Amino acid sequence: MKILVTGAAGFIGFHLAERLAREGHSVVALDNLNDYYAVSLKQARMERLSGIPFHRVDIADLASLETLFARERFTHVINLAAQAGVRHSVEHPHEYGRSNLTGFLNLLDVCKRHDIEHLLYASSSSVYGRQKTLPFRETDPVDQPASIYAATKRANEMMAYSYADLHRLPATGMRFFTVYGPWGRPDMAPCLFAASLLRGEPIDIFNHGRMARDFTYIDDVIECIVRLLPHAPRPNADRSAPHEIYNLGRGKPIALLDFVDTLERRLGTTATRHFKQMQPGDVERTWADTHKLRSVIDYTPRVSLEQGIDRFVIWLIDYRGLMLEAMAAGGESAIAASAVAASAVVERERLA
Repeated sequence: MKILVTGAAGFIGFHLAERLAREGHSVVALDNLNDYYAVSLKQARMERLSGIPFHRVDIADLASLETLFARERFTHVINLAAQAGVRHSVEHPHEYGRSNLTGFLNLLDVCKRHDIEHLLYASSSSVYGRQKTLPFRETDPVDQPASIYAATKRANEMMAYSYADLHRLPATGMRFFTVYGPWGRPDMAPCLFAASLLRGEPIDIFNHGRMARDFTYIDDVIECIVRLLPHAPRPNADRSAPHEIYNLGRGKPIALLDFVDTLERRLGTTATRHFKQMQPGDVERTWADTHKLRSVIDYTPRVSLEQGIDRFVIWLIDYRGLMLEAMAAGGESAIAASAVAASAVVERERLA
């Protein structure tokens, strides 16, 4: 296999490209390195992928995509490039149209023209919206998205189905459920909470803490993607289009306050909690039904919350300067961040 990983400087894409290369696959990395969050963090990830060919390309640039596909002759594509963030999409909807709709359409079209054997693409648990029936199953209706981000992800699923049906492009959609772990996105709750705890600052908890997420550790997510890669959908008597969708979650919701409690214990500190109203576009609870996934790859994510937070915290102590600098509002200096990191070695030994 020759595999293109788009969004390779992102959280999931970075871990996936690293794993595939380690297993001996021919991997090419693509990312536009946008500044939705600190580019320094993305560049640090890419430094760890220095042995993998990298192309700074925006999937919304059709001509550049076509040139790359014609030259590299990929067999498989894993699309993780997208404008992320539920809350950001409320105020900046046009960014999502360009990246998640136009960009994904471009990618589908070049995959079709270059006979890609299997396209795997990122969807999201956010497509389930605010529905009350739990756990979320792939057969549930998903026609009431709670945010523009969720709407674009559902649109991606429908676009991929259309290309699978019309052009027999084998495609698999992956609905990710709150992925966390080392090198995580600084705009997501685990990193936001951890940064506030390290700084000794209060943390904001929305919906007055009445929230739960199907927190899924990054290594489990990567294992699922790698196992799905050879399982290209095929038409059969029950399905004309070679297209499938799977929930990629641990299959166990965790109360947000329990997540915070566990993180506090592991970091040995307690935060002042500011309870706030639900934010626009957010949902109260997510919970993945993973039976369909398990029936195909014989694997269900297994890393417990305690194990996952242990690994996250050990990484965070080593890289806290980078993360705090990346997350600092108003450009907090690296000097201030490194001052916070002065006790990193001592704390790492205590926590290990």
